[in-house]
Amino acid sequence: MTSLSVETLAADAVEPITSAGNAQLGIAVLAGIAVIVVLITKFKMHAFLALTIGSLALGSFAGAAPAKTIASFTAGLGSTVAGVGVLIALGAILGKLLADSGGADQIVDTILAKASGRAMPWAMVLIASIIGLPLFFEVGIVLMIPVVLLVAKRGNYSVMRIGIPALAGLSVMHGLIPPHPGPLVAIDALGANLGVTLALGVLVAIPTVIIAGPLFSRYAARWVDIEAPEKMIPQRPSEDLDRRPSFGATLATILLPVVLMLVKALVDIVVDDPENGVQQVTDVIGSPMIALLAAVIVGMFTLGRAAGFTKGRLSTTVEKSLAPIAGVLLIVGAGGGFKQTLIDAGVGQMILDFSENWSIPAVLLGWLIAVGIRLATGSATVATISAAGLVAPLAADMSTTHAALLVLAVGAGSLFFSHVNDAGFWLVKEYFGMDVGQTVKTWSVMETIISVVSLVFILLLSLIL
Repeated sequence: MTSLSVETLAADAVEPITSAGNAQLGIAVLAGIAVIVVLITKFKMHAFLALTIGSLALGSFAGAAPAKTIASFTAGLGSTVAGVGVLIALGAILGKLLADSGGADQIVDTILAKASGRAMPWAMVLIASIIGLPLFFEVGIVLMIPVVLLVAKRGNYSVMRIGIPALAGLSVMHGLIPPHPGPLVAIDALGANLGVTLALGVLVAIPTVIIAGPLFSRYAARWVDIEAPEKMIPQRPSEDLDRRPSFGATLATILLPVVLMLVKALVDIVVDDPENGVQQVTDVIGSPMIALLAAVIVGMFTLGRAAGFTKGRLSTTVEKSLAPIAGVLLIVGAGGGFKQTLIDAGVGQMILDFSENWSIPAVLLGWLIAVGIRLATGSATVATISAAGLVAPLAADMSTTHAALLVLAVGAGSLFFSHVNDAGFWLVKEYFGMDVGQTVKTWSVMETIISVVSLVFILLLSLIL
């Protein structure tokens, strides 16, 4: 298991950028979020500018020095673009290769032939859950979105009817199932058993993903009836192609990063020795960036060359793939900057201070603390780490199953109501071409359903077990 601990992560934390009291900080958080929402909805300002101004407003209301606020925002923007940005770029290249070679057509035609009508949302949630098992949420998004949008357009489905099940599958895996980083950190902090947590996590995830995915998507499609944004849809390849990649080769290329990351996770669990040569190799090839980069390089042969692309055509395809994502990168980066400003202002500690003396069951306490930190900071990982650290003493005398359920409760709370301070919110908004209100009515509500439904099943299991 990963040798991360709450103490290690806390040691890396920086001093808060302001000495404001909890009341002032709470008001500053609400004011910062309000500024962003008003600028985007009323003044139609670009989200990148609104997030930048909102971050500066938050720092001002909290009484932080402007230089410190700027430093926090730029650090958050930089780290988000460095992490997520590279993945988005590699995903865009892979998506363009899939589209121009005809590989995406091959996948979509096969899905439409095998599953149609009412079965389609169920097919999408199953595919997304399998892909999302070893992948970070952002990697899953960039792999799934081209397929989701093509299926919606070609099969004449509502984007939300197809998109929500895919998002639900990815999100549930991210929040509840090891080897994702949040659950792994919580398992380590609470001394839970990895195997038991994994088994109970799958037990909770199955009904949760069904309710938040295919079932909720019926209502989401009525609330937000949109067409797939043209700029994000992989365009049909030009008719000058003599051939296109086979279904097997295309599927293997898409699943390559999934397999590499799954191998890394399994070796980390089985070997559990950072000095071991095999683990060192799998840690490299299974990292999200290297796994996606490998898929892109392999795709140039299995997709591009298979479709008869010349070297010049391959180069043009890569170049054209990057232009449409420039705006997405900036918005997601600014969302990360706003999140970092919140964290550095001490919002996580404010939530912990409020919750110190709550007298409620440990499972519910873990969930509530994670919810509070998630709402305030926008970071599922920060919420998981902080909440797990606070309830860790309660896990000392727990049975194996209840410690595992406490891990799941913290993970479920960390998914609650994603909104404007979450980089994932902006990622979904831009990929699906929605406005802020539409994203709240679909994505944010779906995340809340996942969080609450998971908690209900976790509490039921705690009574039974």
